[in-house]
Amino acid sequence: MQLTLMGSGSSAGTPVIGCGCDTCLSTNPRNTRTRSSAAIQMHGGEVVLIDTGPDLRQQALREQIERADAVLYTHTHADHLHGIDDLRAFCQLQRQQIPLYGDQQSMDIIASRFSYTLREPRDFWDLPILAINPVANPFQLFGSTITPIPVKHGCISIYGYRIGNMAYLTDVSEIPESSLALLQGLDVLLLDCLRYQPHHTHINLEQSLKYAGLIKAKSSYLIHMTHEMEYEDLSRQLPPSVHVGYDGLKLQFS
Repeated sequence: MQLTLMGSGSSAGTPVIGCGCDTCLSTNPRNTRTRSSAAIQMHGGEVVLIDTGPDLRQQALREQIERADAVLYTHTHADHLHGIDDLRAFCQLQRQQIPLYGDQQSMDIIASRFSYTLREPRDFWDLPILAINPVANPFQLFGSTITPIPVKHGCISIYGYRIGNMAYLTDVSEIPESSLALLQGLDVLLLDCLRYQPHHTHINLEQSLKYAGLIKAKSSYLIHMTHEMEYEDLSRQLPPSVHVGYDGLKLQFS
């Protein structure tokens, strides 16, 4: 299977509007970060998205993603959800309903905010045609086991996901011991790393490195970064098994 990191940025993206810092003015394409999300190509060729941020259309065009067979939602903050309407392009191309998965609260919020998308297929495909599926335990999708990983994001609980020997954890402020137990034996870990200084709803670099050391994945990649995190400067500070994620990064896993 292959994961494409569609976006590695925080809620503001990078460059930030009106900012003249070195990262925002950088000519290094790895400092250009759209809002965090990922696309996973499954064994049978199906594509599973993790989140639908407001840059979904731009990301799909850039990475030549022409299908979406399911979406895993980590939570429903705007930078992870508000590209949901762009799923209609995939519904039109595939002529099929797209199932959405997440915790009960996330599915309830989608049903409330985007009720027009929850429809059964008909003759017209001018709107997204989606179906919500609340999940609380591991489930099967396209022949693989998807394991929700509960984590804290400030005062709320959200999901990360494990698929095979890969796990994706964004918007993390704390990983409970019970969830750490679900993250053993990973080859690939994608892990939140907002900035250098502490933050009340995200782990910072020091905390990210601590969690990476506890989880002990063969390779860890930092995601959901603000413009404070300049790619080259950050790369020089990391241990050999930890890397800076960037838009378009492709990772193989089994």
